[in-house]
Amino acid sequence: MKKIAVIGSGGSGKSTFARELGEKIDIDVHHLDTLFWKPGWVGVPKEQQREVQHELVQEDSWIIDGNYGSTMDIRLDAADTVIFLDLPRITCAWRVVKRSLLYRKRPRPDMADGCVERVSPHFLKWVWQYPEKRRPGILEKLESVKREKQVVILQSPKEVREFLGQAEKKGDFYIVEK
Repeated sequence: MKKIAVIGSGGSGKSTFARELGEKIDIDVHHLDTLFWKPGWVGVPKEQQREVQHELVQEDSWIIDGNYGSTMDIRLDAADTVIFLDLPRITCAWRVVKRSLLYRKRPRPDMADGCVERVSPHFLKWVWQYPEKRRPGILEKLESVKREKQVVILQSPKEVREFLGQAEKKGDFYIVEK
C-alpha cells in the first residue's frame, strides 16, 4: 500500500479515515474537496480537476480521498490499493447532519477555506440514494480492478476501526495484517 484511493458516500468518513491512515503509515493525504472547491463553494473546472489529479498520482506514495466520479478512473488506474467505505446510508446521513452542526458557520478541516459547512436537501438526497444510484457502479469498477489492485471494502464503523488498528508502516512498505 503506497498509492491509496479512498472512496465512498458523502458522510462515510473518507476524509477522517484518510487522515488517520496517513498518520499511521506516514503517507501524504490529499483531500479532493480541499483542492476542488474555492471560497463560497465555487467549483474548480473539470479539466483543472483532471490536471491536478494527474500530477498527484505521479508522487511515489499518496492517499487521495474523494468521489468525483468523472475523474475517479485517474485515481483507480494509478492506485495500488482502493478502499471503499461502504457504510449504511443511515450512518452516512447522520454523519452529514452531525458535521453540519459541529462545523456550523466554519469550514471543516478537509474542506477549502471559505467553504462554510452546510447541508442541503439535495446533498442529503444524494447520500440517501447513493446505495442504489452510485454503489452498483463503484462495485463494478472495483470488480474490474481487483486482479491488479488490493481492494478493501469496509462496511461498518467497527471494520473501519479494526482496519486502522492493524495498519502500520514496515520499512518502505505499508501493510495491514489480516
